[in-house]
Amino acid sequence: MKKIHKKAYVVTVDMGYGHQRAVYPLKDIAASPVGWSGQSIISANTYPGIPKKDQRMWEGSRRLYEMISRMKKIPLIGEKIFGILDHFQRIEPFYPRRDLSDPIIQVRSIYRLIKKGWGKHLIDNLNKKPLPLITSFFAIAFFAEEHGYKEEIYCICTDTDISRSWVPMNPEKTRINYLAPNKRVRERLIEYGIAPEKIYVTGFPLPKENIGGKNFSILKESLGRRICNLDPNHKYRKKYMKTLEERIGKKYSHMDNAGHPITISFAVGGAGAQRAMGLTILDSLHQEIDDGKVKLNLVAGSRNDVYRYYESEVKRLHLEKLHDGMVKIIYDPDKMEYFRKFNEALLTTDILWTKPSELSFYAGLGIPIIMAPTIGSQEEFNKAWLHSIGAGVEQEDPRYTNEWLFDWLKSGWFAEAAVQGFMDAPRNGAYHVEEVALHGKRSEIEDMHLL
Repeated sequence: MKKIHKKAYVVTVDMGYGHQRAVYPLKDIAASPVGWSGQSIISANTYPGIPKKDQRMWEGSRRLYEMISRMKKIPLIGEKIFGILDHFQRIEPFYPRRDLSDPIIQVRSIYRLIKKGWGKHLIDNLNKKPLPLITSFFAIAFFAEEHGYKEEIYCICTDTDISRSWVPMNPEKTRINYLAPNKRVRERLIEYGIAPEKIYVTGFPLPKENIGGKNFSILKESLGRRICNLDPNHKYRKKYMKTLEERIGKKYSHMDNAGHPITISFAVGGAGAQRAMGLTILDSLHQEIDDGKVKLNLVAGSRNDVYRYYESEVKRLHLEKLHDGMVKIIYDPDKMEYFRKFNEALLTTDILWTKPSELSFYAGLGIPIIMAPTIGSQEEFNKAWLHSIGAGVEQEDPRYTNEWLFDWLKSGWFAEAAVQGFMDAPRNGAYHVEEVALHGKRSEIEDMHLL
């Protein structure tokens, strides 16, 4: 029988948002290593005392990530260069089923650096008081295994499908336990050579403050209010009221006032590559914002340059004087504090507009997603997953948002997408991860989740 723990080491990397967003919901179980005062969630590339050599290796990876994200914008040659770089982290087609266990160049490169000592300082520190290690980045799981970590190792996968880079050199012998966000990732891990008993389909960890425990009280109330705005002509509710009553209860399915105007949150990625689109949306919805019909959250994340960019444009349009709070910029230089602010804004967000990143899983909160263009192979798979569960739709021309957005609202489609996401996207990931890592339980998503 596995030992029961109250805490775990929660380790991530400060690159983009996806890996850190995945572990933010686990902050209350995150332990501080011996002698690391005040440290909870650990960033493997920025923790106090990190050796200069390790820091340089991480910095090179971060710069490559941001370069790839921005590469598409270069006129004429951008798409071609991006395609070459993205090729090395691509996800192969799932069918035909076959053995994909041979390590790729990226994995071999990581292991060459590990043999030179990359990550050993971190693992040696954690080994002073071993606890279950939960990480959202594959290289850290490799560190732990190769440098002799003395406790269980758990790796959270952060997309709806994953490349071979997530799996170690010798998958059939690995100690790493995988926490898969959906059933497709489980099947993919098996193709890569991971034994089924090392895979737990937990779902992606969603913020507990947006869920309200295992009875979903906060989530259901947010969804009930959201539907009021997403179904202004009652087309969806007239057709599916019985389904709503069964899924979220009569208390929430019969709400008649959202308590806020239709609210859209537009979120750029960690590299800030799509920030200009936020201004296009702002310009298109200018009149509706002036009239108090629409509220727009421009999510700058933790990037000060994106925040200043949005702030200057909002002032240019004088929106800060016309309707206080109708345009809000969500920003904090501290990523964990940014996640808190973002999750708070989601409670009254009716539509999330974003590229299909790790935020695709937030459809499980009952929020319909408008998908901005993808950046990278994994986002193509996230887009397909959102389509398959009926929770997302690709954007039309942002210049005409004020036209197509309201057509979709009148049709009731957004309400349908919100409920589809609530029903078919896993939402209990944070709780399942804790039960697996802390209590040794085989805790997995329900059979009702099809994909």
